[in-house]
Amino acid sequence: MRRSLLALRFALVVALLQAWGGDVARAQGESRRADARAESAEPPELETDRDAFTPATGTVRRRVSVLETSYSFIDNRDVKDTHSLPELLVRRGLTDHIELRLGWNYEVGGAGNVVSGNEGGGDESAGGALERESELLYGLKAQLTEQRGLLPRSALILQGYTPTSGASPATDWVGAYAFGWELPNRMRLDSSMRYGTDHAEHDVANQWMPSVVLRAPLTERWQVHAEYFGIYTDGGATDDCRAFFSTGTHYLIAPNVELGVRIGWGLTHDAPNAFSNLGLGRRF
Repeated sequence: MRRSLLALRFALVVALLQAWGGDVARAQGESRRADARAESAEPPELETDRDAFTPATGTVRRRVSVLETSYSFIDNRDVKDTHSLPELLVRRGLTDHIELRLGWNYEVGGAGNVVSGNEGGGDESAGGALERESELLYGLKAQLTEQRGLLPRSALILQGYTPTSGASPATDWVGAYAFGWELPNRMRLDSSMRYGTDHAEHDVANQWMPSVVLRAPLTERWQVHAEYFGIYTDGGATDDCRAFFSTGTHYLIAPNVELGVRIGWGLTHDAPNAFSNLGLGRRF
């Protein structure tokens, strides 16, 4: 009798272990199938920060990188024209909602780059003397909310700019809040507000940089946009009011490669006459 009870208990334990092992195997199989579905799913839309002054309201996903680069030509009013390149920015997803940012840029001309959102809005140099400057960009971007009804999708950017060559040794900081909504017909209305510091000779000014952009798709690969943005300074020796209207387009060469063009015009006397920008984005 005792042997029969032991045999019964042993059989029950074996049955429980087999059932548990089957559940584990099924769970592992479901996990592998879910991972395979995620890998084979169509990647989300490529959103770069360089195709407009207003940054994208989303972030790069975890363990994904986006490389952005562009060239800007700025037709200044009273000083030498500005050439800005490579406007390099590498964005790396730390989590699905936080990305790290690292970049570098070189500028030559009579004024700093005021038309690319990832660059600082430098002041015009006195007398239009030729300047050659470069700076290192570093920071992070965090997605704050997803769109739900009237609640917009939004993100916060914190960046520092440290010169690597040029006359100014000072580091400037910029904080940006970007938010927007997806509209009918896959259109998007995005806006942002930046605040930053700008060091000139013996002077530190506050910079306020509002912007708003309307994006509209023409096809699955073509998209156009129209944008207003401005750079307004206060607290410095001279306060500037630089406002712009620009338009542009970008084309998806492939799901992970974007080519974009922007042109714009200054709306105030403090702003340059016009600018043009050509850029590329690549997701890895």
